[in-house]
Amino acid sequence: MFDHAYQNYMDHAYPADELMPLTCRGRVRGLEPSRGDIDDALGKFSLTLIDTLDTLVLLNKTTEFEAAVRRVLKDVRLDNDIVVSVFETNIRVLGGLLGGHSMAVMLKEGGQHMQWYQDELLHMAKDLGLRLLPAFNTSSGLPYPRVNLKHGVWGPETRTGTETDTCTACAGTIILEFAALSRFTGDPVFEAHARRAMDFLWEKRQRNSNLVGTTINIHSGEWVRRDSGVGAGIDSYYEYLLKAYILLGDDLFLQRFNIHYASIMKYISQPPLLLDVHIHKPLLPARTWMDSLLAFFPGLQVLKGDIRPAIETHEMLYQVTKKHNFLPEAFTTDFRVHWAQHPLRPEFAESTYFLYKATGDPYYLEAGRTILDNLNRFARVPCGFAAMKDVRTGSHEDRMDSFFLAEMFKYLFLLFADADDLPFDVEDYVFTTEAHLLPLSLSTAPHSEEELDDSNFDWTCPNTRLLFPDPAFPRNLREPIRSAVDKSCPRPAPYREPGMGRPPLRAQDFMANNPEHLELLRRMGVSLIHLKDGRVQLVQHATQAVSAVAAEDGVRFMQEMMELSSQQQKEQLPPRAIQIVSHPFFGRVVLTAGPAQFGTDLSKSSTGVRGFVTVAEPYSGCSEITNAEYVRGRIALLQRGQCMFAEKARHIQKAGAIGGIVIDDNEGSSSDTAPLFQMAGDGRSTDDVTLPLLFLFHKEGNILLEALKEYREVEVLLSDKARDRAEEDCTTEATTPTSFEPVSQSQMKEEPEGDTDSSSQSVDELLADWREDLEAFKQMEKDEL
Repeated sequence: MFDHAYQNYMDHAYPADELMPLTCRGRVRGLEPSRGDIDDALGKFSLTLIDTLDTLVLLNKTTEFEAAVRRVLKDVRLDNDIVVSVFETNIRVLGGLLGGHSMAVMLKEGGQHMQWYQDELLHMAKDLGLRLLPAFNTSSGLPYPRVNLKHGVWGPETRTGTETDTCTACAGTIILEFAALSRFTGDPVFEAHARRAMDFLWEKRQRNSNLVGTTINIHSGEWVRRDSGVGAGIDSYYEYLLKAYILLGDDLFLQRFNIHYASIMKYISQPPLLLDVHIHKPLLPARTWMDSLLAFFPGLQVLKGDIRPAIETHEMLYQVTKKHNFLPEAFTTDFRVHWAQHPLRPEFAESTYFLYKATGDPYYLEAGRTILDNLNRFARVPCGFAAMKDVRTGSHEDRMDSFFLAEMFKYLFLLFADADDLPFDVEDYVFTTEAHLLPLSLSTAPHSEEELDDSNFDWTCPNTRLLFPDPAFPRNLREPIRSAVDKSCPRPAPYREPGMGRPPLRAQDFMANNPEHLELLRRMGVSLIHLKDGRVQLVQHATQAVSAVAAEDGVRFMQEMMELSSQQQKEQLPPRAIQIVSHPFFGRVVLTAGPAQFGTDLSKSSTGVRGFVTVAEPYSGCSEITNAEYVRGRIALLQRGQCMFAEKARHIQKAGAIGGIVIDDNEGSSSDTAPLFQMAGDGRSTDDVTLPLLFLFHKEGNILLEALKEYREVEVLLSDKARDRAEEDCTTEATTPTSFEPVSQSQMKEEPEGDTDSSSQSVDELLADWREDLEAFKQMEKDEL
């Protein structure tokens, strides 16, 4: 297969950058219609040949390697007047030259081949490194996304230098190649620039969630796109943190990786899914689909030593691959095609190889066979292998990217090869993100002098034989995922014998506190998990259902629940505000509250509901209120839990309350990190509830309870948005009226009474928080569209 692809490139395309396998000719930039950013990888430097150098050696093609190196040295020019991607040129060309140099040195030391070699590829690599360096001339140290190979970044002839944004992966996937170049040549300038970019990205992580966004402004360091995942735009930043530790031996990189990894597993990983979230509100999903680039992540988890989630995510990807023959560029959470292209990406093969190395489970050889068979059946054409334009129809695109030769065949060959098939020990090398081989002997790194926090270190990888003593255990992990993907398309209902089994539970009828419903779920193999933020998550393990029919019922229930959930998200009501208006707050403290789907609609009230607050007894509000004389005419405070929200509302309404505030019982929950909580009814008519009920997360509820403890009489305004303080009859504060808009992040600031500067600063901070959130949500909507 490799010979078919490589020979066709050499016969029909060289010295062009890429082969066009449908038209059997080379793709030369400027001569073919532009494909936009994709063409930034092409620099008229015989990209595919350079990217393939170390693959030739790994596949025992030493003679071809020697000929290829001579060809590169004779034909390739790096001083072309052309604008290229810094990221792509670094990982493909600089990485290719360094991988080729590593192989040449290894062969030369073996005494049989490359005896004429005098570091010529390394000299070319340094020349290219110096051509990329001008891109790093920014105040932040983050590189410009593009550079002119001949003229650099500045000046009209460069046709670059006007960009303001770059992706996190683009700026954070430099360190392996640049550090290797510095170590090979003894010139520290390259490693210094790459480290500076990595340091800046680390500093700019969101400090609450420890996540990074997808796109960043290279001058100001502001996040331009605040969605965060492990796929396109971020992927190799995380990969390079861990691999920089492996290659350079600098503990600082491992510490940073482990902090990020803990957040990924907390917010993004929902095995077997990996879903993008918003960095400021990491419990809020940022999109409903996944992209194929995240397929590298199970392989990275193997390097980290976290095998179980790697098995689960890989299995999901394998089932999607079997369903569509290839991984679509993007697919939905119910495994349907979102973007139908497949440009022969190698990430799934990479993870398959790593999992096979970690577990020795022959199952992964079968997965590799599936990849091979599909490439030969659907992508192989007379002139090479063609990318899939649409995995659903099998149509082709006239494209064979250089990474197909650089990565796909490396990982597939390594998956099936025995030790004696390999010309050298791959354990002596680290793979770059383009699968170029850099020797671990470079790790003569001076250790970082920064103080390290040992709690973030997991110094050893687990032994998989101890982790999985039962060979059936990985199979048990995979089984439920296989059924979930397999059954994600609607199927006809199975035949149900009359009188056999109970009728299935409908999603719209389900109540989480109904014991009979929970028993029905158990029979269908569905388990209920209570999340830290108070929501519940449903997970189906088909193998745990009492029968095949019950398992089918469970699948249908889960599908209905997903549809219901997505419908409810579309019907989301906007947040409401609870403003503390009494002394000494005078409207300065505004708490973001979740609305109820029943009771008074505050958006239709011009004045809102104003009153003093009182804690109801019992605090749960789940039985008749015993302190009705204190609750009458006031706003009752209640704790979440033990009964339905509508039941609480009915009890305080009967006691004469004019409104209610339910406070979350999940310690630490906050509107800063959790998505807006909306209180639903109890499945029957709630027309009898006429007072407003609002929901506060634990952190915001505590602010109100602390105020009540300190000042006893606390008056609040429940409204659809915070009121201008000038509207309040607080004459001592009316000297600096500030227009309030709805605020979605709020914290009580300690402010001396009467200190107007301090109070207006608090308002400004709140407004800045709100604007930042609003901007982020707008961006998320735009991304989704």
